[in-house]
Amino acid sequence: MKAFLGMGLLGSGFVKAMLQKGETVNVWNRTASKAKALEAFGAKAFEHAGEAVQGADIIHVTLKDDATVDEVLENAHKGFKAGAIIIDHTTTSAKGAIERTAAWKNRGFTYLHAPVFMGPQNALESTGFMLASGDQSLIEQLQPQLSKMTGKFLNFGAEDGKAAGIKLSGNLFLMSLTAGLADALALAKAHGVHWHDMLDLFTNWNPAAILPARIKKIGEGNFNEPSWELNMARKDAGLMLSTANETHTKLITTPSIAAAMDEWIAKGYGTSDWSIIGKDSV
Repeated sequence: MKAFLGMGLLGSGFVKAMLQKGETVNVWNRTASKAKALEAFGAKAFEHAGEAVQGADIIHVTLKDDATVDEVLENAHKGFKAGAIIIDHTTTSAKGAIERTAAWKNRGFTYLHAPVFMGPQNALESTGFMLASGDQSLIEQLQPQLSKMTGKFLNFGAEDGKAAGIKLSGNLFLMSLTAGLADALALAKAHGVHWHDMLDLFTNWNPAAILPARIKKIGEGNFNEPSWELNMARKDAGLMLSTANETHTKLITTPSIAAAMDEWIAKGYGTSDWSIIGKDSV
């Protein structure tokens, strides 16, 4: 039997998928009605987290942050079955994941941080990505079960907290991507270009395809054979900023990008590949 603590959109999706596969799942949520709603799908809801975890071999967690995870697990731990395994899918700090792994081990329980790149629909459909790092024998033991919850399970090795760091870094990229997209749409609007036209562009041209090569270039420090010189990229950034200024268009990320370009040009790297602005990141 499994227990699931945290019935937000993601947790609810996971539980519904488990129930569809014929598993027995106890559920708890701070707002009790969210857990109670899952009884219609076959779950058993409890008012207290300590009651929900009683008898559970595996306790899944999807909560808000480090503090919430610590609070809920502490409140629930008196109900933990001997040998119970805690699997935490919450996006937390790496430091918190490391500390919880050690703390629960000292108390005789197993904790594994397994954050996800998944939305509610992914959780329901068992698609998306799940990450883990830490005790490799534990991950080997749990991987068959965890793989059933996701489209792809990624094991990043024996270092506790590494999966948490990767998850946060990935989320930062998503934030940067959305901010950059907002700039692109704002600049398009400033040129009288409808967002449908930008959708048509990105439907046909997928810039994500260059990401692995870009990461490799920055990681290896290979800036001497430019595909786009920094000077030329800065020229384009200047055109973007001029248009934005003339049309009173607010750009989120472009001014900072241009400032970074100026710093590297001042250092004498104007003829290098423009991705040199990421040189100090690795």
